[in-house]
Amino acid sequence: MKEIPQNPTVIVLGGAGEMGRKAVSIISNFENIGELVVADFDLASAEKIVAKNAAEAKMPLKAVSVDVTDSEQLINLLEGNDIVLNMTGPFYRLGVLVLEAAIAAGCHYLDICDDWEPTVDMLALNKEAVESDVVAVIGIGASPGISNILARVVCDHLDRVDDLYTVWPVDAGDERGDAIQVVIEENQGASAAIVHWMQQISGEIEVVKEGQRVAQRPMLPVTLNYPNAGEGTGYTVGHPEPITLVETMDIQGSSASLMLLRKHTASFIDGLRKRIDAGQLSLEEGAKAVGKPSLLSRLKAVFRSFWFPGPGDLPLFFAWARGEHNGETRVVGATVTSAPADGMAGVTSWPLAIALHQLLDGRIITVGVHPPETVIEPEHFFTMLADACDPPVNGMEELVIQDMQ
Repeated sequence: MKEIPQNPTVIVLGGAGEMGRKAVSIISNFENIGELVVADFDLASAEKIVAKNAAEAKMPLKAVSVDVTDSEQLINLLEGNDIVLNMTGPFYRLGVLVLEAAIAAGCHYLDICDDWEPTVDMLALNKEAVESDVVAVIGIGASPGISNILARVVCDHLDRVDDLYTVWPVDAGDERGDAIQVVIEENQGASAAIVHWMQQISGEIEVVKEGQRVAQRPMLPVTLNYPNAGEGTGYTVGHPEPITLVETMDIQGSSASLMLLRKHTASFIDGLRKRIDAGQLSLEEGAKAVGKPSLLSRLKAVFRSFWFPGPGDLPLFFAWARGEHNGETRVVGATVTSAPADGMAGVTSWPLAIALHQLLDGRIITVGVHPPETVIEPEHFFTMLADACDPPVNGMEELVIQDMQ
C-alpha cells in the first residue's frame, strides 16, 4: 500500500455537516496526525468548525472550500495528501465520484456509505484501487459498519452460514431507542436523512435468497427468534450489508438489513412506500409526510396496523445468523449494550474514526476496496468503541453480548 507518513494529512469531506463535524471533534483529539483539513462546499461553516475545535485539537486544523461534484477540483485537493474521510451525501449521488477522485489522487479512503447501489459500483473499483496502491474501506458507520462487524462475530461461531440478518431500530417503542426519530422531531421530516430514508424504503432493493442477490420491494416482514430473548419482526430496507456479506460470509440462504418498527409505524411507512411507488408522492413529499403526517394517513395506519407485526422481544441493534457448527444447526446473535453519545452522529462517526485509527496504526494494510467485515479487527474496534460509549463499558466483552442456541 501507499506509505502513510508519520504525521499524515487527513481530509474530512463534508466536514461541516452533521456527521462530518462530529468526526472532526473526535479525530482532532487523535495523536500523530500532522494536519486535519475540514473541507466543505460551505466555507463559512467549515471555518466555524475549525474555530470551535482548534483550541483543544492535537494538530493544526484548516478549513477549505470544495465542490465534490467538480472532479478536477477534488483531485487537486486530494493529491499530495494521505487520507480522505468522505462524509458527504447522499452516497447514491456522490459516493462513486469521490472514491474515483481518491483513487486518481492516490489518497487512502474511508466513508460511511449506507446506500446499496453505490456500494456495488464502488466495490467494482477494486482493481483501480489496487493499481493505485490505495486502501478504501466503505460503509464504516453504524449500519453498515458496526452491523457488519457484529455479523462477522456471529459467523465466526459457524462452519456454514445459511441465513444472516443485520437489524437496527427506527421506532422500536418504549425507551428502546431509534435511529431516525430524533431527526424527524428536530426537522419535521424536512431533512436529507429522511429524504434518503424514503429512497431506501421505496422502489426495489437487493437482498439475498438462496445465496444469490435478488431484487424485491422493501418493507417485507422477517420474523426472527433471538437466542435467550424471544421472537419479533423486522422489515427489509435498502442497505449495503447483504450486498457484501453474501460474498464475505459465504451465505447459502437468505440475508437482508432489517428495521425495527412499531406496528402502527410499519403500517404508516408502508403506506408511504406505496404512494411513492405509485408516483403520488416524491421522496421529498414523503419525507415531509413523515414529519407532519395528516390525520387521515394516521387513521389509515392505525387501522392497517393489525396486519403488521412489531419488534416483540428482539434486542435493539444486532446481527443474527443461522447455520451449522460441528454438524449441528446453530443460531447465534450478537448485540451491543451501549452506544456513543450524540445520537446518529455519534454512533456513525465513531466507527469511522476507529477505522482511521486502525489505518494509521498499520492494522489495515490490504489495498483495494473493502467492506468493514474483511479488514477491521473486531476486538480492537469494539474495545475502542466501548471506551467511546456513554456510559463507557469495559471492553468488547461487556459491549458485545453473544448468545446462541
